[in-house]
Amino acid sequence: MEDYRRNPHSVTLLNYHFVWCPKRRKAVLKGDIKLRAPSIIFDLCQENNWRLIALEIRPDPIHLFLESDPSYSPSTIIKRIKGRLSHHLRKEFPELLKLPTLWTPSYFCSTAGNASTETIKKYIENQTNK
Repeated sequence: MEDYRRNPHSVTLLNYHFVWCPKRRKAVLKGDIKLRAPSIIFDLCQENNWRLIALEIRPDPIHLFLESDPSYSPSTIIKRIKGRLSHHLRKEFPELLKLPTLWTPSYFCSTAGNASTETIKKYIENQTNK
């Protein structure tokens, strides 16, 4: 229960797994760029009160797992993260300016909580049988 986010009107647990890639799948997320990106993401998570659960930065994709308040849609979260990362990384690493944009417009997002899909389905089925 300690993982749940509470406010006066709701109790939530919204965990999102995001994956996105640089434009043209260029392997640009390495070296100093790879070292700098986590701090930018961490700062943004702190500003928005998102809980960073896991982060993996590979040369071309980024995997991010975070927990958020229900007032933030997944599309808003990824837009803010990709935008902030692009702004700071392109400013600090001029070699990234060779790319027309840093990120592809697409991304992957999946939700996860403390319970598996199968557990939730069984719980709901048990509720209707009562």
